[in-house]
Amino acid sequence: MMSCGSGARLGRSPRTRGRPTFLETLPTPPQPLPRFAVNIAPPDLSPWLTDHGGIPGIIHREGAQPGPHVVLTSLIHGNEYAGAVVLDRLLREDIRPARGRLSLVFANPQAFARFDPDNPVASRFVEEDMNRLWCRQVLSGPRRSVELDRARAILPVIESADILMDLHSMLWPGTPLILAGRMESGRRLAAMIGDPRLIVSDHGHQSGPRLIDFERFSAPGSPAAACLLEAGAHWNKDTVEATDHAVRALLRHSGLLPADEAAPLPPPRHMMVTDIVTAQTPRFRFVRPFRGGEVIRRRGTLLAQDGPDEIRTPYPDCMLVMPNLRPGLGQTAVRLATVVPESVPPTP
Repeated sequence: MMSCGSGARLGRSPRTRGRPTFLETLPTPPQPLPRFAVNIAPPDLSPWLTDHGGIPGIIHREGAQPGPHVVLTSLIHGNEYAGAVVLDRLLREDIRPARGRLSLVFANPQAFARFDPDNPVASRFVEEDMNRLWCRQVLSGPRRSVELDRARAILPVIESADILMDLHSMLWPGTPLILAGRMESGRRLAAMIGDPRLIVSDHGHQSGPRLIDFERFSAPGSPAAACLLEAGAHWNKDTVEATDHAVRALLRHSGLLPADEAAPLPPPRHMMVTDIVTAQTPRFRFVRPFRGGEVIRRRGTLLAQDGPDEIRTPYPDCMLVMPNLRPGLGQTAVRLATVVPESVPPTP
């Protein structure tokens, strides 16, 4: 089981130590964020946030035949609502599973209610990041917050999931991908979905375990599987459609919707995170605005300066996973990944 606050650095360190100069010891003002365009309107979720015979903000649909319990979670971060647009679409289409159970989760409606298009990054959460709390010790402990109380409220649904896909999007530009976590089950689930075709295995964040790292999906021998979709930029229409494609692919392959007769997709590309680069100073700066999914061909290429330290690629053909172009002190700035040559056949 993943311990609270754990993270991993698996490869050769990309950080080269240097001696700080006088200028580097001076205080540095935070880097201002650019103005982000909001090209999709927040969905009207009012029909789904009342009590539907269970937990407010969670809608269940039952199939006539036995099958897996598939859980789709959106709004773990309140300003990432492309997934909520898709779940709202499924509900308004009155999608009914042919078998099993489908649960649609609007996880953090309080953060979502604070969304302001003039400051769209401000409603990621109310008090703390809801995607760093999924640890048994934290969930059963005495501490309280808006996000922690809500995580405890939706926990019974998470505990009963056989398959879970957590729907997210990206602040900075990047290639859509599926995060498979550290488990083989997550990797196979991502390969089964097949769209997007980029799969990234990782070991999470130092600041706390994500929903896909929860013991239901990461304990040895657990039959449940989870993955996390990063479908593109937060407020782009293409992100909504990428989310829709992935969700329906999951529902088809898990048997909740009829199978698709379309030709099979090419095998996915699988990458493994080897290094997590955390900003150790407030002076972290990338040398240029890298894009997520970008592959740096040469070993030793300078990526960033962090105070006196240089961050360089530790090996050739190094992929940058979701670089945070304005990291704060202690935040993940970028994850570095290498290709996994063997392919994983999707689970039938």
